Amino acid sequence: MDFLSYGKQWLDEADKKAVLDVLESDFLTQGPAVAEFEKTICDYTGAKYCVAVANGTAALHLAVAALDIPKGSEGITSPITFVASSNCLLYNDLKPVFADVDSKTYNIDPAEIEKKISDKTKVLIPVHFAGQAADMESISLITKEKGLYVIEDAAHAIGSDYIDGSKVGNCKYSDLTTFSFHPVKTITTGEGGAITTNDEKLYQKLLLLRSHGITKDSALLSQNPGPWYYEMQDLGYNYRMCDMQAALGVSQIKKLDEFKARRREIIAKYNQAFKDLPNVIMPYEPQSLSSCFHLYILKIDFEKIGKTRTQVMEELKAENIGSQVLYIPVHTQPYYKQEFGLKDGDFPQAESYYEQALSIPLYPKLSDQEVEYVIENIKHILSR
Repeated sequence: MDFLSYGKQWLDEADKKAVLDVLESDFLTQGPAVAEFEKTICDYTGAKYCVAVANGTAALHLAVAALDIPKGSEGITSPITFVASSNCLLYNDLKPVFADVDSKTYNIDPAEIEKKISDKTKVLIPVHFAGQAADMESISLITKEKGLYVIEDAAHAIGSDYIDGSKVGNCKYSDLTTFSFHPVKTITTGEGGAITTNDEKLYQKLLLLRSHGITKDSALLSQNPGPWYYEMQDLGYNYRMCDMQAALGVSQIKKLDEFKARRREIIAKYNQAFKDLPNVIMPYEPQSLSSCFHLYILKIDFEKIGKTRTQVMEELKAENIGSQVLYIPVHTQPYYKQEFGLKDGDFPQAESYYEQALSIPLYPKLSDQEVEYVIENIKHILSR
C-alpha cells in the first residue's frame, strides 16, 4: 500500500491541459485566466464579486485591510484554526481576541463571541473549521446588533452549504469571505486564495491592494497624460495570482461537486465503521447541513486506550497511513503567550479538543480499498 497522507490534491488530464494551454499562450500572469477563475467562483458561490490572490493568508490580510479599521481596534476569531486567521489582524495593527469553540462542531461559539465583545471590537472572523459552516445566522444577529464587520474564513469550506442550503462564500452573512486553494484543500491552484464580497467599494479596494495599490483605471486617475500612465493610490502588495494557477482553478472547480460527493461517501464509510468504537468521538454534523469536509477528525481518549497520540500516529505511519493534528490552539503558541499574556487554560473547549484530535486520510482520490485499509488499521490500533 502506497503512503496515504491526511490530505492530497487530485489532478487529471484536463487540469494538466488547462495549465499547458496557459504556458503556450501570451499571458503567464495578469492575463484573462484570472478573471475567468474569479467569475467561476462567483457563479458557484452566488457572490457578486471575487478577487483571486496568491494564497489564503494573503486573502485574509487583504480582507481585513480593505475594511480600513482604526489601528488598535480588536477583532475576534477562533483559537482552533491556523495562525493566519489571527495573524491577519496583527498585519493590520489590530489586536486579536479569541472566543472559545463549540464542543460538538469545534467552530467558534456565538455565546462565547458575545462575552468577548468590547468597545474596541470592530470585526469578527469566524472560521468554518474542517469545512463545516459556523453558525452564521447567530453570528450575523450579533454583528448587526453591534455594528461589526464579518469576514468568513472559509479556507476549508469551498463547496459547503449554510444551514439554509445556500453556498458558503455568497456573503449573505458577511462583508467578505476568504478561501484557500492549497493542495490539501478541496480544490487546488497549487498555492492560491480568493476573496468574495457583495460590496462594490470593498471589491475596488481589494483590486487596488492586490497589486501595489496601483491603478490604471482612467475613471480613478487624478490625471491621465497618456496610455502609459498609472497611479499608486494606496500602499498595497504584490498578492496577484498568476494565470497558470487560475487556469488550474477553473478546471478544478468544475469537479468540485464531484469531489464533495466523494468526500461525503468516504465520511459515511468512516462513520459507519467507527460508530461503535469505544473511546472515540466521530465528527458531528447537523442533519440540515451539507458540508464539504476538508478534514475527518476523530476525538480519541488516548488515556483510556492506553496509548499516547504519538504512539498511535507512529503505528499508523508504520502501516503507511498518514495522520495529523489540526490545529494547535493559537493562544498556546509562544508568540501569542508572550505578546498578549495568553496562557494554557484560557479556552477549555479548544484545549480539550486539541488534546484528543487526530485527522485521518480524507481526499477524493482515496479508493474504496484504501478507505477499508484505513478503517481496518484504525480499528486494530485503537482497540489493541
